[in-house]
Amino acid sequence: MKGWCVVIACAACALSVGAAAAPADRPGAENDVLAGEITVEMDRAVTRGFEALSAMQGDDGSWGSARFGKHVGITALACLAFMSDGNLPGRGRYGDAVEHGLDFILNSVTETGLIAADTSHGPMYGHGFATLFLGELYGMTAGGPDSVRAARIHESLLKAVRLIVQTQNDEGGWRYNPVPHDADISVTICQIMALRSARNAGIEVSKGTIDRAVEYVRVCQNEDGGFRYQSTMGGSAWPRTAAGVASLYYAGVYEDQALDRGLGYLETKAMPGKGLGVGSHYFYGHYYAVQAMYLAGGKHWALWWPAIRDELVASQRSDEGVWHDGYAGSAYGTAMGLIILQMPKRYLPIFQK
Repeated sequence: MKGWCVVIACAACALSVGAAAAPADRPGAENDVLAGEITVEMDRAVTRGFEALSAMQGDDGSWGSARFGKHVGITALACLAFMSDGNLPGRGRYGDAVEHGLDFILNSVTETGLIAADTSHGPMYGHGFATLFLGELYGMTAGGPDSVRAARIHESLLKAVRLIVQTQNDEGGWRYNPVPHDADISVTICQIMALRSARNAGIEVSKGTIDRAVEYVRVCQNEDGGFRYQSTMGGSAWPRTAAGVASLYYAGVYEDQALDRGLGYLETKAMPGKGLGVGSHYFYGHYYAVQAMYLAGGKHWALWWPAIRDELVASQRSDEGVWHDGYAGSAYGTAMGLIILQMPKRYLPIFQK
């Protein structure tokens, strides 16, 4: 990946503060396929997961469960799960599901650019995931053959990106609501990924916006290599550490002591298969952790991937084909589980450097 640019066509623009181009000997897992990455057991789990997730889609194209019904964030994640297998509107067994999910997302775009359904909780979470989905879809299809829909996707993506840029706070981060008053690392990673995806799709993104976001993420790292929730004092936790490491990668930082320390913390505190990373925010944490290890590549990916793959396959509910999250429900847990398991398929542009 080249640096974040003020004008996207300027491929030679400088990288964000502290960033460095990915060195040849640390290419990540993009072009470094492990032997046996995809197993028969994993394929079966994904197939069953697809069937279960498809059955959970509402008539209006939305997904959601538990306290998060008709949720733009969960809908976006479900669509990304299907897209991770190459399903797109008009293409693939679950192309219709993605298309109906897209309609729900587009119908949830407000005049301000905020993407939020009536039941949204902490709307910037949902907005970040929904913007990521639109960026990935537009980048993979240029909006598709329907010119009217393509124009609508492009306009919605532009408005969504503009809202993100305008609501960045003075520290460089984002918080639950679209006002620039506060920030936390969890909401911030959602916006960084959304901006990275939009940039990849050809949308103009200010380099200054990313520079400030990088500085905010750096401030949130503790001495032990883990990340705290906000820039003020606080303890480290593995889910937000995964988010912090992924934030730096997606902002264009590929070689840095902050990454090395964060990866080390994750491998010590949340290594799959050892029961260290279970508990609250399990799917959230591993969604970002697997991306961090994939982008790190080398020994990190070789160590982490088989462990999280086998742990997820074993934890799928055999009678339903779902993964259940105790806080956000089965639609969320299943979408996250499927995205994680399909990392080796390398379909989504966001996972490429």
